[in-house]
Amino acid sequence: MAVTATKPATRPSAAPTSRPGAAAVTAALVVLVAALAVWDVTQGTADVAPGAVWKALTGQADPSDASVVISSRLPRAAAGLLVGAALGIAGGVLQAVSRNVLASPDTLAVNAGSYLALGVAGATGLSLPLFASSGIAFAGGLAAAAVVLGLSGLGTGTVRLVLAGTALMLGLNSLTQALLLLFPERTEGLFQWNEGSISQNGFDGVLQMLPVVVIGLAGLLLTTRKIDALALGDDAARGLGVPVRATRAAVVVLAALLSAAAVTLAGPIGFVGLCAPPLVRPLSRRFRGFARSRGSLPAAALTGAALVLGSDVLLRALVPQDVSVAVPTGTVTSLVGAVFLVGMAIRLRDTSGAGAPDRLRVPSRAVFLATVAVLVVVLAGVTVAGVLIGDSTLLLGDVSNWLQGRAGRAVSFVLDTRVPRVLAALAAGAALALSGTLVQAVTRNPLADPSVLGVSGGAGLGAVLLVTTVPTAGGWGIAGAAFAGAGVTAVVVFGLAARGGFRQNRLVLVGIGVASGTTALISLLIVLTDPFNATKALTWLSGSTYGRSLPDVVPVALVLVAGLVFAVVRRTELDLVSLDEDTPRLLGLRLAPGRLGFLAVGVLLSATAVACAGTIGFVGLVAPHAARALVGRRHVRVVPVAVLLGAVLVGTADLLGRTVIAPAQLGAGLMTAVIGTPYFLYLLIRSRR
Repeated sequence: MAVTATKPATRPSAAPTSRPGAAAVTAALVVLVAALAVWDVTQGTADVAPGAVWKALTGQADPSDASVVISSRLPRAAAGLLVGAALGIAGGVLQAVSRNVLASPDTLAVNAGSYLALGVAGATGLSLPLFASSGIAFAGGLAAAAVVLGLSGLGTGTVRLVLAGTALMLGLNSLTQALLLLFPERTEGLFQWNEGSISQNGFDGVLQMLPVVVIGLAGLLLTTRKIDALALGDDAARGLGVPVRATRAAVVVLAALLSAAAVTLAGPIGFVGLCAPPLVRPLSRRFRGFARSRGSLPAAALTGAALVLGSDVLLRALVPQDVSVAVPTGTVTSLVGAVFLVGMAIRLRDTSGAGAPDRLRVPSRAVFLATVAVLVVVLAGVTVAGVLIGDSTLLLGDVSNWLQGRAGRAVSFVLDTRVPRVLAALAAGAALALSGTLVQAVTRNPLADPSVLGVSGGAGLGAVLLVTTVPTAGGWGIAGAAFAGAGVTAVVVFGLAARGGFRQNRLVLVGIGVASGTTALISLLIVLTDPFNATKALTWLSGSTYGRSLPDVVPVALVLVAGLVFAVVRRTELDLVSLDEDTPRLLGLRLAPGRLGFLAVGVLLSATAVACAGTIGFVGLVAPHAARALVGRRHVRVVPVAVLLGAVLVGTADLLGRTVIAPAQLGAGLMTAVIGTPYFLYLLIRSRR
């Protein structure tokens, strides 16, 4: 698959101007960054005039005002400058050496790797100074970047890197979230840190990270000639005498070092490394001084600093002062970056085409029946084990007495709480699997999944919004809010990706961008709400079935039954739609209404599953793929097998989450992410071959 930039209409263009023009633009960027820094210093819980800042610097201000400016405002602005410059240059060099306009510390999962490394350190009770924490973050981020680059490969315009980075990020963040839930006291404050904030308490952090950033910047500036050669291609670079592998490895290490320093100082400030280089790139067509890395990298550093400081200024200008203190700067940059990524996805010309159907295999009816029989037996075993095993082990006789109303109080209490959990996990897994089957068939995209495409994120946003504002909301209310959120995001994603027939790359990129935006908004809601609701929302987001009752299961069960009937009745149309664009039209089928119907049912299934069991990722990706591998492409067989697989997968994940580390518990969503991430990466490797 490949994505290339859309070529503008041919028209006469002026030749790039000389270096003095580039110097003037650089000077203008310096002035902009300086103005934003001054403005940022004047903002806070109490506005400070620029004159008061000058008096504080010269020792003429009131001691209380001087203390605020020196210990808080100036360190915050300095951190914004340092973090923005580091991320801007890191994104620029990563895009150059990978020849990928979407490469950045975010898409390479550097931030997620650093987050997990620091989470592990915190969970083990290590109390480390800032510099040592930077080393741990560097190791985690570098390891994540190496995995993503190794899986994605290189080449202009491919989105494989974004897919690999997103999948690895989801898996690593799931592990970190598990640590947050298991060790809440040791990891206190790590969630807020992960949202990214440049607020500082004195200059200590800035001064400790400054040498690290300087080393990284100096190393990259010394390799600008080799970076320019790598941007031309491996063969061209070798022809110029550049050691390709060694140079690329050195650049990635230095970029990871800069990212680790920024993460250690301010937490993950999202998408700055993605947005800054493309904003500078058009200048290279007008100013010759920006055509090479030695001119474009400083401009990217200044642009990154302007993005971070501008986001902080915008946040404090638009949000009330008492609220803006709690809102991380990274939330604003993530929202801006999500919009930026969606905009890039729309502008890029997708040359991949719709997904080619799987190799035609028609297993015998006996194979299908045997597969269904085995899955039914496995599902029955998972269900029985889920009911009997937990914090207290029961016998089948206890269940029989409970069904007849003759069980004791203790047994009744256990089963009254455990049975709804098991049913919720099974129903949610089946619904997500059916949703993924419908979406993959309609879009003819083997990578389509409710979580990857942002639909689950929209459902989660709607549900979290209700949970944090109306804590007493019941299952039906949460289901309605989740469906509303999923509906809005589905309209956005599928509407923007519809041009050209839901082509793979555009659809996935738009979905990832929308998912990033919903994640930022969810984090904002959790940060602003009270601690009780925040814990409740975090537990729910982990895909937990804790506290579910039978009324909570009813909505997803009803939608699942209706969805199954709908899919079986329209199975022939589903087969035709999944083939190509022409065959359904030749047979007189109207594609647009059919697609809309299947997508609407898929969104409804995903929304009710999220409302019932929280956000559970990768089930809608894994189950349909495994079903097609087992029984072929005909949906009369794929649908029941995928539904059974989804129920077994989530039911098993919920059982393991409740028992492996009992009495502590992990959400089913965390367990499925651990399983789904390697499978997703395996699909990328297979498609690369």
